[in-house]
Amino acid sequence: MEKLQYISQGFTIEDQELNIRKALDNGIQWIQVRWKNAPENEFVRLCEISKELCYKYQVVCIINDHVHIAKEIDADGVHIGLQDMSVEAARFILGEEKIIGGTANTFHDVLQRMAESCDYIGLGPLRFTQTKEKLSPVLGLGSYQNIIQELKEKSLEIPKIFAIGGVVLNDIELLQQIGIYGVAVSGQITGQPSIINKFKTALQ
Repeated sequence: MEKLQYISQGFTIEDQELNIRKALDNGIQWIQVRWKNAPENEFVRLCEISKELCYKYQVVCIINDHVHIAKEIDADGVHIGLQDMSVEAARFILGEEKIIGGTANTFHDVLQRMAESCDYIGLGPLRFTQTKEKLSPVLGLGSYQNIIQELKEKSLEIPKIFAIGGVVLNDIELLQQIGIYGVAVSGQITGQPSIINKFKTALQ
């Protein structure tokens, strides 16, 4: 599983598509299509465009929240929030071979996601981020460390955890030392797509 995910950003379908294309041109291997409060027909169109682009570039394409759209366009999977459809229901709709990621904000959320057999867990937010409206309590590096430590103390296998929410390149080294598997990045890649190669190098 890739260690770097780009979460798409933009207020219009044109912005979204342009940012996804730039990320692809700069070597991203995994796109999560996310566009909150979008008109449904435009979001479906964006998902279709993204799937076609990702197929062309041989890149993983997952859809944020919308399990039925992911099914409809045959995306590689979904990322679902804690208030969204259950992992079990999403798995039933999408099938065993698709990627299902789930959001977590606390140690108990991580345990829940592990019990649900998510393929990966998006744990965050690391710090304040303007790309999310209803932001869960900010974790900071210390909380990541505490959660990984608690898993170790309970002799539990460390799942594939992605840090999410305000993640920047300078965070990678510390996150890896803590035991975090990968990162999902939006703002820094949108603003500077050429930074993708530096992220990939840091995550090796």
